[in-house]
Amino acid sequence: MPLEPLIPVNLPNLITIARILLVPVTVWLIITGSYGLAFLAFLAAGISDGIDGAIARRFGLKTELGAYLDPIADKGLLGAIYITLGILGDLPAWLVIAVVTRDVLIVGGVMLAWVVDKPMAVRPSLTSKVNTAAQIIFAGLVMLALAVSGQLAGIVRYGGPLVALSTFLSGAFYMRDWIRHMTTAPEGTS
Repeated sequence: MPLEPLIPVNLPNLITIARILLVPVTVWLIITGSYGLAFLAFLAAGISDGIDGAIARRFGLKTELGAYLDPIADKGLLGAIYITLGILGDLPAWLVIAVVTRDVLIVGGVMLAWVVDKPMAVRPSLTSKVNTAAQIIFAGLVMLALAVSGQLAGIVRYGGPLVALSTFLSGAFYMRDWIRHMTTAPEGTS
């Protein structure tokens, strides 16, 4: 009888790990001004995100490890890109703070719930999916604009507030769900 591996590494998980490894590469490309290559790395990460999920679903390769790695890869890449573009002055600080604060609050809330023995499953809501899509599209457009023309005015002027609004709404819904979860008595108690 074969032993189960301690860490279930399969093709989708390897693809996700590769996406995590793209984070420092993408940051380095942005810092060095190689926005075209940074955009291509970001695009590769996005495509790999779809591929790993499709393979996992199609071939029954979903794992608990993959369930944890996937959001780490997604938020790690987006957070790193927003922070780097903010430090370089390509994105306004208020937008970077909003995007990063939302993710920190969500992760902190989940960890706190776990610490106080009220673990909660975090399932992305429609608002969260729209927010993630808006953040991804916006970051991609910013890098593409920097690569092609170096002009960001219109993208940041119009896209920034939309991303901020979706970030705020998504964060507010997560906070509402977290508060409900934390103040609800466990089943079987009154």
